[in-house]
Amino acid sequence: MSDSSEDRHSERPPDSQPGPTQSASPESSSTRPTDLHTSTALAEPQVTSAAPLAMVETAFLASTASLIWLVNYYFPMGPLLRIFFPVPIALTYLRWGHRAAWMSALVSGLLLSVLMGPTRSILFLMPFGLLGVQLGALWRRRANWFVSISIGTIIGTFGFFFRIWLVSILLGDDLWAYITTQITELVEWGFVKLGLLIQPELALVQAIAAIMIVINNIVYLFVVHLAAWLLLERLGNPIPAPPKWVQVILDYEAD
Repeated sequence: MSDSSEDRHSERPPDSQPGPTQSASPESSSTRPTDLHTSTALAEPQVTSAAPLAMVETAFLASTASLIWLVNYYFPMGPLLRIFFPVPIALTYLRWGHRAAWMSALVSGLLLSVLMGPTRSILFLMPFGLLGVQLGALWRRRANWFVSISIGTIIGTFGFFFRIWLVSILLGDDLWAYITTQITELVEWGFVKLGLLIQPELALVQAIAAIMIVINNIVYLFVVHLAAWLLLERLGNPIPAPPKWVQVILDYEAD
């Protein structure tokens, strides 16, 4: 009988014998889900502060551009505030790229549409909203002043004729004919002072008007570049340096 009982004990399978591995298995099974949850929690991407900062600055600069336009419309200060119409949108491009600049121009237009009506918001977007995006793109690519002023002059000239066309439709009157009449009187006055008894032709008057519009935009873009060069450098987003003769004049006046 003793031999048979010993055989029974010897025939017991090894898995049924208690050991340290079986006692440790419940603990390991209970800790595995916790470790997995911890690893997945650590693997989640962390939210950076760049996206909220870009959104806040874009909204702030868009409201600044709208406020400058609004104040200049109701409390005109001459050409002083007009210089800064495209600067906030250009600064948005310099800091956050083209997407933020287009969003800033769009938000400015929507804000002005609510405050002043859709007509005046369109008059801001064309040309000043588009001009701000263009200047920001060229300044970020470090284009020289000749290139940026030339392209800006084209946009500004096109924007002037667009505004004349839009306002003429809304008023039901041809503003270009009014401008032509004023230029004709100016040319006739100049001919009288020169002693020339000549009646100016319509083509000559319109050509002089177009040249004056282009010159006006060139002067305006130059002043915008000058103001942005002096201002944005102090904000940590400098634009390309002006030509040497401009630096010489400014250094001479500073001395």
